[in-house]
Amino acid sequence: MPRIPGRRLLHSPGPTPVPDEVLHAMLRQPTDLGDPAVAQLIDDCERGLQRLLQTTTADVFLYAANGHGGWEAVIANLVGPGTVVLIPGTGHFSDSWAEQVRAFGGEALRTPWREGLPIDPAEVEALLRADRAQRISAVFTVHTDTASSVTSDVPAIARAIQAAGHPALHVVDVVASLGAAPFAMDALGIDVVMGASQKGLMGQPGLAFVAANERALAAAQRNPAPRFYWDWARRRGAMPYQKFCGTAPLAHLAGLRAAIGLIEAEGLDAVWARHQRLAGAVQAAVSAWGQGFALFAREAAARSVSVTAIQTPPGVDPEAIRRVAREQFQVAVAGGLGPLAGRVFRIGHLGDQNEAQILGCLAGVEAAMLQLGLAFTSGLPAAQQALVDAVRAVNATPA
Repeated sequence: MPRIPGRRLLHSPGPTPVPDEVLHAMLRQPTDLGDPAVAQLIDDCERGLQRLLQTTTADVFLYAANGHGGWEAVIANLVGPGTVVLIPGTGHFSDSWAEQVRAFGGEALRTPWREGLPIDPAEVEALLRADRAQRISAVFTVHTDTASSVTSDVPAIARAIQAAGHPALHVVDVVASLGAAPFAMDALGIDVVMGASQKGLMGQPGLAFVAANERALAAAQRNPAPRFYWDWARRRGAMPYQKFCGTAPLAHLAGLRAAIGLIEAEGLDAVWARHQRLAGAVQAAVSAWGQGFALFAREAAARSVSVTAIQTPPGVDPEAIRRVAREQFQVAVAGGLGPLAGRVFRIGHLGDQNEAQILGCLAGVEAAMLQLGLAFTSGLPAAQQALVDAVRAVNATPA
């Protein structure tokens, strides 16, 4: 197959583009596992994640795994046969997390998912208040459901748990939000956080992490269910081989350390503002298309800064748009998952992205829509204006 000149634009919500600095950091020969540099590398990654999560109280555990492995690490430590957890409905990813809980013999209570809407904190509070026997051991919250592009209000959910006076742990999935949206583990009173490397953290897929505070570690200690590779207690040893139950994934760790360095060099506030700016441009473009194209997330405040799910008009196949954009115009966007398969396509705008990449993505998607003969109004002027307005707002802000 002949080489295609240039670089294909990657706009899935994970994996995301990997910065050259991260790629170069991963291009290294492995080293002796007894080398003090290995322990330093692991420590740098653990401390860096603590800073990004804004926690000084939680231990960080790293796994050679994807995000589903991170879920399993949480479940293996906190869920045994008959354990009850509440997983509020967010769509595909909360459904999948619940499926894994059931595979471990746990019981997953659900709140209903309303398409295009975030978790209702009042429903969480009501279920916890009704649980007079306090059978619910934890609330598992998906911060941003990548399939629907809806971000739920984690601070409001945390307040709902507190208002209910329930002792349930609060566990949050930040796979699609960390490194893109504000999150403060300790300030919110979150007990466990899990995430993965391939989205806002700008790494190659294959590294998952869990951060757990003392309350969560104590709950895991009380859980009699068998476990080994995922076991937090087993991984609290000081030696690198203990932290990974064997050989550490050195290249992935080197990449993570480099990515954290890039995020911190840019500054968290600047990173969050950039994601908000790029998301605003995509949302402005889609809103301008008309002709039945629509943002799937119905509430402006709940629209993710990481990814935008776009509902297509009746009779328009989103997979055709994806195929033409990828094969003819070198723009790769994502399709619908679970109940949204065949109904939406998704534009990722997180990680190592800038304004030119977003405008190029939108131009490639619109070119695909033109190629397919679809009716729409170009959203590029609206996207450009949204970016200009965002820059002007920053420049007008007193230093």
